[in-house]
Amino acid sequence: MVKPPPAPAPGWEAAEARRAPAALRRGAFITLCFGAFFFLPDSSKHKRFDLGLEDVLIPHVDTSKGGKNLGGFLIHGQGHDEHRHREEEERLRNKIRADHEKALEEAKEKLKKSRDEIQAEIQTEKNKVVQELKKKDSKPLPPVPLPNLIGINSGEPADPDIREKRNKIKEMMKHAWDNYRQYGWGHNELKPIARKGHSTNIFGNSQMGATIVDALDTLYIMGLHDEFREGQEWIDKNLDFSVNSEVSVFEVNIRFIGGLLAAYYLSGQEVFKIKAVQLAGKLLPAFNTPTGIPWAMVNLKSGVGRNWGWASAGSSILAEFGTLHMEFVHLSYLTGDPVYYNKVMHIRKLLQKMDRPNGLYPNYLNPRTGRWGQHHTSVGGLGDSFYEYLLKAWLMSDKMDTEARKMYDDAIEAIEKHLIRKSNGGLTFIGEWKNGHLERKMGHLTCFAGGMFALGADGSRDDKAGHYLQLGAEIAHTCHESYDRTTLKLGPEAFKFDGGVEAVAVRQNEKYYILRPEVIETYWYMWRFTHDPKYRQWGWEATQAIDKYCRVSGGFSGVKDVYSSSPTYDDVQQSFFLAETLKYLYLLFSNDDLLPLDNWVFNTEAHPLPVLHLANTTLSGNPAYR
Repeated sequence: MVKPPPAPAPGWEAAEARRAPAALRRGAFITLCFGAFFFLPDSSKHKRFDLGLEDVLIPHVDTSKGGKNLGGFLIHGQGHDEHRHREEEERLRNKIRADHEKALEEAKEKLKKSRDEIQAEIQTEKNKVVQELKKKDSKPLPPVPLPNLIGINSGEPADPDIREKRNKIKEMMKHAWDNYRQYGWGHNELKPIARKGHSTNIFGNSQMGATIVDALDTLYIMGLHDEFREGQEWIDKNLDFSVNSEVSVFEVNIRFIGGLLAAYYLSGQEVFKIKAVQLAGKLLPAFNTPTGIPWAMVNLKSGVGRNWGWASAGSSILAEFGTLHMEFVHLSYLTGDPVYYNKVMHIRKLLQKMDRPNGLYPNYLNPRTGRWGQHHTSVGGLGDSFYEYLLKAWLMSDKMDTEARKMYDDAIEAIEKHLIRKSNGGLTFIGEWKNGHLERKMGHLTCFAGGMFALGADGSRDDKAGHYLQLGAEIAHTCHESYDRTTLKLGPEAFKFDGGVEAVAVRQNEKYYILRPEVIETYWYMWRFTHDPKYRQWGWEATQAIDKYCRVSGGFSGVKDVYSSSPTYDDVQQSFFLAETLKYLYLLFSNDDLLPLDNWVFNTEAHPLPVLHLANTTLSGNPAYR
């Protein structure tokens, strides 16, 4: 119980009543007099006003008097046109005196008002400023023709068994959404067991509705249009980026900007485009570093940026600053403003100039010095989506961005040479390079690479399309084994290939499953490119395991130990579960005419963005692409 404050001494009110007006007047008078002085005309514009004046700038009227024209002003030297000089000086002094007296009169008028009246006026002025900022933020964007959008309302399978499985996944999405709607609405994520909102430091301390933004396109694709409209209404009325909150530039880009852009392209609703552009403007200060490599974190209100304390002596992270390209190119396309495109192209140019040990990109780069941090290379966490976005920049450009494709091909060749190995049991895995040593461990996040190799097979060097499709299949098989060798048939966060231990987690803190999508993502890409029925079979196994072991009455939760027959929950329904895991499962059991890969490229959060075909857009006329 909170104790009340001590009672004031007798007669306090009367004494304060006597003191307050005088104190208020003195304080206000001092403030306003200072303000009057502060708002005097800027003397720097007029050089000097002392009697020893050497030069004075005066408005240009006539150049025939021997003065030198300087952009609409004349410089007159001492002794030249003295009479005119003195008149100008006197006029300026009179103006300053008049402004000063006017300010003092306004100050006196203010002092006649009560404290409440003054505070009311201050609040009115604040409200005016806020309204002006809102008008500025919501200025209309230039009309841009939408690319030819194909396959946004398709995909119904003819096979009744496949259709039933797809409907089950849709029901799981509705269960996740409805519980978030009931217990976590407006919060970033849901705690499904505690039945309340949840947030992490990647979203700062604000309720930005991350799950709403992340789930929108999945709702639309699944035909859950009432739920989609609920999300749209919340975004229109409540999504505010002028908050004093420090957020992850990478996470906000892939989840919020990617989610808003995808929702815009799918639905055509302008509010999503406007919000995406507003948010992008809030992220731009993160690029204010000596190298142009952005900070990991930025405060949405102040624009102050910093890096994670654990990241190799203040370094930025490859997967974070390398996973902006897709969204920023679309921002420049939709706004006609090349600033976004230029930011990401600057990053690319800087990386091209740098030496790469063994052709590999280390995970850490210092944004102050432009030097690599510790030499740790991974296709999993810290590195993964950098490589993905090199390939997808090429695909999204209608295969015109050959520079990105070359960087991808070079990187994949180095990865295959130094990181990809076969275990004693014949499983292909991707290890991590740490200071000259290959660690024989693979993360769940790395499992996305099977799909990436398949996606990049067409167009690869030296007619190696078949090789990379096979490599994708081998990675898919290894990652399925990591699921199949657990009690729950759900994959661990990381698994080893040491001695007799293969595709199994060893450490307790690597045995958890937090509803991640990467293995299912690879199943879907492999299905699209091969139509081998095992990928749907594996996807259905994962669906059943998630529904059996992760579903709770209040939504879906991650589990802490996939090798335990009685798992404990982490009590978090991640926003990416709705954005990615359930979307990839739904697409796996849909026909290929739903979001065909010739027309759509998925960002690393599974938000589909259209290919920008030069033939059917104004891309070639956009200054960002010249």
